Amino acid sequence: MGLFTGLVTLPLAPVRGVVWLAEVLTEQAEQELYDPGRIAAEMQEIADQVAAGEIGEDEAAAREEELIARLHEGRARGL
Repeated sequence: MGLFTGLVTLPLAPVRGVVWLAEVLTEQAEQELYDPGRIAAEMQEIADQVAAGEIGEDEAAAREEELIARLHEGRARGL
């Protein structure tokens, strides 16, 4: 970037910073959301809740389907 371009675009620096921060936060959130270890822990939590009688089989199956879909989505995104 040349000196002139740098000076002309200087007022946009805060906007570029906010956009960069939003991209980093989005990336971190997606990594956590699609983390296979986290999904496995949530599956175990569902199994524990079923064993304790806190939730029924139908609710457990629905939640497990959502987790499996999330796992597949994460793999498709390459995360």
